[in-house]
Amino acid sequence: MSVYKTEQEEFWAGEFGDEYIERNIGEAAVASNLYLFSKMLQRASKINSVLELGANIGLNLRALKSLLPEAELAAVEINQKAVQTLQGWGKAEVYLESIFDFSPSRQWEFVFTSGVMIHLDPDMLPSVYDLMYRASSRYIGVIEYYNPTPVTIPYRGHDGKLFKRDFAGELLDRFQDLSLVDYGFVYRRDPNFMQDDPNWFLLEKRGK
Repeated sequence: MSVYKTEQEEFWAGEFGDEYIERNIGEAAVASNLYLFSKMLQRASKINSVLELGANIGLNLRALKSLLPEAELAAVEINQKAVQTLQGWGKAEVYLESIFDFSPSRQWEFVFTSGVMIHLDPDMLPSVYDLMYRASSRYIGVIEYYNPTPVTIPYRGHDGKLFKRDFAGELLDRFQDLSLVDYGFVYRRDPNFMQDDPNWFLLEKRGK
C-alpha cells in the first residue's frame, strides 16, 4: 500500500478517483479538449513532446495526439485504474505515482496540468510549481479554476478537496524568466465545446 504525503492524494488514488473516471469519459470530452488546446497553443511554436501531470485516463492527451500527431506524450497519474486505461490506449509513456514523488530524468517542451492543482493541498503547490518548471524545456500550461485570491469550496460533499487561486500568477511570480503567452476561458454553456468553466494560461520560458 502506498504511503501518501497528503489526504488529497489518498482521496484521488482511491474509490473517489475510480468514480471520477466513470463521470468523465467519452468522445465529446475529447472534442472539447481539442478545441481548448487548439486555442491554447495557437501562439506556440512547434511542440514535439508533452507531459501531463495528473492525466487520469488521458482525455487531454488523446486530444493532443490529434492536434500534435508527431509529439511524444507522457503522463503522471496517481490512480491505478486510470493508469490501466491510459496504458491500454498505448500512445503515451505513463508513470504511476503521485506528482509529489515524480522525479523527471528529462524535459518536455510542454508541461501542463488540467483540473489537478485545484485538488492539491495548497501547502504542496510550491513543489508542484518547481516540478513543472524543472520538467519543462519551454512551455507550461495551466488549466484550472481561477480566483484572484485563494479560496476553498466544497467539492461533491467533501471539504478540503477543491481550492481556487491564481496558479499561473504564482508561477510567474516564482520564476522570473517565465512570461505569459496567452490565456482564455471556456464556458460551461458553450453550445459545442463546453468545459466546466476553466481558465487556461500558457507560459513560456524567456530566451527559448
